[in-house]
Amino acid sequence: MTTTALILAAADLVAAVLLSAVYFRRHRRRDLVVAFLGVNVGVLAVASVLGTAEIALGLGLGLFGVLSIIRLRSSEITQREVAYYFAALAIGLICGLPHTDLVSPLVLLGLIVAVLAVADHPRVLSRSRHQTVHLDRAIADETELRAELERLLGGEVTGLTVQQLDLVDDTTLVDVRYRVTAASAATGSARGEGDGRAPAPRREGAEPTFADLLGGTR
Repeated sequence: MTTTALILAAADLVAAVLLSAVYFRRHRRRDLVVAFLGVNVGVLAVASVLGTAEIALGLGLGLFGVLSIIRLRSSEITQREVAYYFAALAIGLICGLPHTDLVSPLVLLGLIVAVLAVADHPRVLSRSRHQTVHLDRAIADETELRAELERLLGGEVTGLTVQQLDLVDDTTLVDVRYRVTAASAATGSARGEGDGRAPAPRREGAEPTFADLLGGTR
């Protein structure tokens, strides 16, 4: 491997750890941290091989894309976690493919991590909420349904989609997007990150965990 390739591999690991740290600090799912790092290193290795092997690069990336989609469908994850998945894939591809200079790939790595760190911050669009609500009444009128949801959720409904209207059991299943008050949003943002609680004490002599290194808990 060339010096440029080694530097990019090191930069890839740093960016992947930073990306995982941002995710874990805010969402606390240890299993997905392992998945993000594993996907990233795997993509880096495959892209490095494809960059030097006598094989069509498009074919190789297409096959890897199919594998990544299968992995994403194996368990239910949120749209935020899908974004982290593809960021890990992109970082691995950028660093794994051959480059003649270091400036462009390093800038792209920084851009990916910075965009996710800012876009996924709890204070960005903090008043917007999304809920699936199961009402114990069958409400066919949209105006009445909107008023009932605003009463229950304590916010302004910005969009709703009735998923099921059961006139036999007298229930309504609705997907609702709404905006809460500024005071409620501030409370939610405070809970989302840095709630002020001290982490649980670690037993003396115990080995530090990945969560300890990131300043969080499992």
